[in-house]
Amino acid sequence: MGTIERFGVSMEADLLSRFDSMIEARGYKSRSEAIRDLIRQELVKEEWQDPNAEVVGTITVVYDHHHYELAEALIDIQHKFHEAIICSTHVHLDEHNCLEVVIAKGNSAVLKSIADALISTRGVKHGQLITTTTGRTLT
Repeated sequence: MGTIERFGVSMEADLLSRFDSMIEARGYKSRSEAIRDLIRQELVKEEWQDPNAEVVGTITVVYDHHHYELAEALIDIQHKFHEAIICSTHVHLDEHNCLEVVIAKGNSAVLKSIADALISTRGVKHGQLITTTTGRTLT
């Protein structure tokens, strides 16, 4: 950790009251830690804008495993991008629906391509890319 810098922030009382309620509900010990996390969140979003930035993400898809050849198509996509995929987990939600979570690391452009390919596969009911960072650029 580097040198700590202190600075002041001015805002409307209503906004500050809502912020205080939110951070208390989330268990923050101080406004400073909550503000640091908000800044880190924005820096991670910015990091993902660089197509060459090395990032980490999870791709979650929900699908009916009875849909013709869907499971095989999802596996084929994962094999195509095997260099970036760290692991995947398959969960049976009920007798028809499955949840697949794929953890991937690589350039943001590649991870977005993997997510687009998986989520847009015919038969996928829902999918989402959750973006995060390797942590190397954050303190």
